[in-house]
Amino acid sequence: MGTAENPALQLALEQGLVTPAQLAAARAQLARTEESAGGARGLVEELAREGVLDAARLNRLLGERHGLPTVDLSAIRPAPEALAALPRSWAEQLTVLPFAREGPVLRVAISDPFDFAAIDGLGQLTRLAIEPVLAPAGQIRHAIERAYGSGTGGPPPAGATPDPDSGDPGEAGAAGGADDAAPVIEVVHSILRQAVARRASDIHFEPLAGRFRVRYRIDGVLQEAEDPPSRLRRAVVSRLKIMANMSIAEQRRPQDGRARVAVGDRWLDLRVSSVPTVRGESVVLRVLEGDRLRPGLAELGLSPEDQVELERLLALPDGLVLVTGPTGSGKTTTLYACLRELNRPGRKIITVEDPVEYQLPGINQVPVRSHVGMTFAAALRAMLRQAPNVIMVGEIRDRETAEIAINAALTGHLVLSSLHTNDAVGAVTRLADIGVAPYLVASALRAVVAQRLVRRLCPHCARPESPSPEGVGAVAGGGTLLRAVGCPCCEGSGYRGRLGIFELLAVDGELQRMIHERASAVHLRAQARALGRRSLRDDGLRQVRAGLTSLAEVLGAAVDDANGM
Repeated sequence: MGTAENPALQLALEQGLVTPAQLAAARAQLARTEESAGGARGLVEELAREGVLDAARLNRLLGERHGLPTVDLSAIRPAPEALAALPRSWAEQLTVLPFAREGPVLRVAISDPFDFAAIDGLGQLTRLAIEPVLAPAGQIRHAIERAYGSGTGGPPPAGATPDPDSGDPGEAGAAGGADDAAPVIEVVHSILRQAVARRASDIHFEPLAGRFRVRYRIDGVLQEAEDPPSRLRRAVVSRLKIMANMSIAEQRRPQDGRARVAVGDRWLDLRVSSVPTVRGESVVLRVLEGDRLRPGLAELGLSPEDQVELERLLALPDGLVLVTGPTGSGKTTTLYACLRELNRPGRKIITVEDPVEYQLPGINQVPVRSHVGMTFAAALRAMLRQAPNVIMVGEIRDRETAEIAINAALTGHLVLSSLHTNDAVGAVTRLADIGVAPYLVASALRAVVAQRLVRRLCPHCARPESPSPEGVGAVAGGGTLLRAVGCPCCEGSGYRGRLGIFELLAVDGELQRMIHERASAVHLRAQARALGRRSLRDDGLRQVRAGLTSLAEVLGAAVDDANGM
C-alpha cells in the first residue's frame, strides 16, 4: 500500500516521525521477510519494531487529527463479556481487541481506523455495533496474548481451525465458548456436517438475488442444499475467510486459502477460494479428507494389463509420464498413487504442487508461491539441485515448465506431471502447441494416462435393463447391462461413489518416430489402435460389463471418443 493511501504513514512523514529513507528501508525489509501482505499496518509495526517510529505518539496524533478516541491497552483489563464476543482466532487475524461492552455496543481497539471493511465485518460476525478505538498494532498483539491467555486443553470444538504448521490437530485455534455460541459458527458447522454426511467433494456458497444459495457437489454433480438466511451472507463469508486465514477486509479481489477443521470425529482439509461477483463474494470449499487413506495403484481401478504396464513404466529410471484429463477427473489422485508406488527408502522424491493437496510421508513437497517468485519453473530448477530420483510437477502449464521437466527426464530423472487434454494422444499435440520441440517429446515421453471419473451404480438399487442397439455392442463380450434406479441409500440418484476409466498409451519405437516426424493426432491414434491400446470408451465399457457403472455415464464421460481412441 502506498504512503498516500495510508493516513497514518502520511501523518508520520508530515510530523517528521519518520523519514522517506527509513520508510523505504522498512518496506524493503518487509518484502524480504514476506510480511508485505500485512499492508500498511505491517509497515507501521515494522517501523515501531525497529525503534524508528514512536507508535504511541503516532496513535495520539492520528486520533487528534481525525477526532477518534485512543486507548492505552497496557493500563486496562478487558471485560470478560467483551472478550467472549470475539474468538481469539478472529482477534489475531484482524489485529483487534474487544475490551468493553455496553449492551449492543462493543468497543474494539484497532490500529487502522480506516479499515471500514474489517469494522463492518466485525459487526456482521459479532452482531453488535462496533465502536473503534485507536491503539498501536504491537500493543494490540501483546494485549491479545495477555487477555486470551494460552487457551485450555481438551478436545477441540467442532470446526476448530488449528495452526497448519503445528502438525498437531489438537492445537486448535482457541475459539473457546465464543465460537460455539455465535449463530454464524453453527450455520457454517451445520453445512460442513451435512457435506460430510452426504459425501460432498465441494461446497459452493453463491450470492444470488434474494437468496444465499448453498450447493454440494456429490459424485461430480451439484445438488442444492438448504439456504442459510440471506441476512447472514456476509457473516458466513467472513467466517469462512477467517477459517482459511484470508483477509475479510479484501472483498474486491479473488483470494485463496486453506483450513483444517474438525467435523465430528474426523479432520477435514479445506481448500477455500473466494471470487467477487456483482451480488457479493462467491466462496467454494474443496473438501479434502486429510485422515483418509489415499489409494495405491491397485485401488485406482485400472485393468490388470494396464496396471502391470504402468508398474513397468514407473520402474524405469528416467523419462516423462503424464496424466491427462479435465479438471476434476482425478489426475492428482493418480499421481499420488504413482508416488506411493515409487516411495522407497532408497529414493529421493520431490514434488512441486499448486497447492499441496495431501501431505505424503517420506516425500518432499514444495508449494508454488507465485507472489514470491516460486513458480513451477523456478521450483523445478531448484529441485534439480537437490539430486532427486523422482520429480512430480503438479501441472505443466507453459513452455518453460515443460522444457525443464523434459530436460530433467532426459538427464536421469523420472518425472511425473499432468496436462489438461481430452485423451492420451492429445498430450503430444498439447506439448507441441506450447512450443516444445517434437524431438524432445519423442525422446523423453514414456507414457500418457488419460482418465475420467464416472459415477458408480448404487449396489442397493441397480437393476438390469434390456440393451438398446447401442447397448447390445457394449455387452457383446459378456456381462449384464444395469441401469440407475434410485433409493434412500443414494438419495434417489441411482449412483453412489465414483470410479475411474483410463486410457494408457505407452510410447514405443514407432510412436517415437511418428512424434519426431510431427505426425497428426489422427495418425497417432490410428497407430495406438493398431497396437491394441484401449480407448477411454473401451475401458468404460469394461466397467459397464462388470456392472459397476451405467452405459449413459460412460457415453457422457467419453463424448469425444465416438470413433475410438
